[in-house]
Amino acid sequence: MRFSLFAHMERWDDQVSHRELFENLAELTLMAEAGGFGTIWIGEHHSMEYTISPNPMPLLAYLAGKTTTIRLGAGTIIAPFWNPIRAAGECALLDVISNGRAEIGLARGAYQFEFDRMAGGLPATDGGKHLRELVPAVRKLWQGDYAHDGEIWQFPTSTSVPKPIQEPTPPMWVAARDPDSHDFAVKSGCNVMVTPLMKGDEEVADLKRKFDTAVADHPEVPRPEIMVLRHTHVHAAEDPDGWRPAAEGISKFYRTFDAWFGNKSTPVDGFLDPSPESKFEGRHEFELESLHRTAMIGTPDQVIERLRYYQQLGIDEFSFWCDNSLSHEEKRRSLELFIKEVVPAFQ
Repeated sequence: MRFSLFAHMERWDDQVSHRELFENLAELTLMAEAGGFGTIWIGEHHSMEYTISPNPMPLLAYLAGKTTTIRLGAGTIIAPFWNPIRAAGECALLDVISNGRAEIGLARGAYQFEFDRMAGGLPATDGGKHLRELVPAVRKLWQGDYAHDGEIWQFPTSTSVPKPIQEPTPPMWVAARDPDSHDFAVKSGCNVMVTPLMKGDEEVADLKRKFDTAVADHPEVPRPEIMVLRHTHVHAAEDPDGWRPAAEGISKFYRTFDAWFGNKSTPVDGFLDPSPESKFEGRHEFELESLHRTAMIGTPDQVIERLRYYQQLGIDEFSFWCDNSLSHEEKRRSLELFIKEVVPAFQ
């Protein structure tokens, strides 16, 4: 099982500059590369200070010039916000810039807030149609001249310029949760990225089962790979309460996600307060002790033990998700511990 880093610039305080956050993200990426991580993943989000990435391509292109081995992952671009020609060209250009290190993740999108601003109010639940049309169109544009007459996009004969370096194409990944999404991804020859969010490791097993079912249903397709993305924080074994700040930070992150996802309030200059803790009374998944068990929080030995279980399940890649509302110094200490004490157990 290999490891990757999933990270964004997170801004919780308007006194911290975007430039500082950019430099922090670059520092974590360089640490991950030196520590043997395979990929840095950066997603796409709009008008949100707590997840800053209006387009992963410029960030990944910059990081391509600062690194030599780590792969550069768009994790993920949001299908309804991209014309296929633009998606194919920008992703191929990233592959050229990085000399064949691009990984292309695509998703249907989640926040109605973003759809109201980027897709004319299209229901976010309709994003799957765009994803299913975008994936094959991008692949055909990478391969040469192609005209498209779809339900969503129509264009005359066009091609991707430039063409990607990787042949036949850069690896494509689809964010999947329900069985239909797994089936589409596998049938299309795409790898699968999943997140159990606030559920326990039984959810990881269930997501792997859905993936395995899709693989079994498509013997004509070479087995793709599956990646699990999970909030991760490693604390020193000498600090028995080291889990608590991480659980508090991840609770704040999820309560903020809830506020944005609910789309009930207008943000002020890109900021939205987390939903109040009182809203989640009786919701055990938001309790700190529950987050301690479900998020990948623990001492190096505790984290190794859980990752061994993921390895036994047949997970190909574990992505260390470091968006958690904690300070850069806390993230750096956690990543250092993971690299020093967890990664060697899997080499």
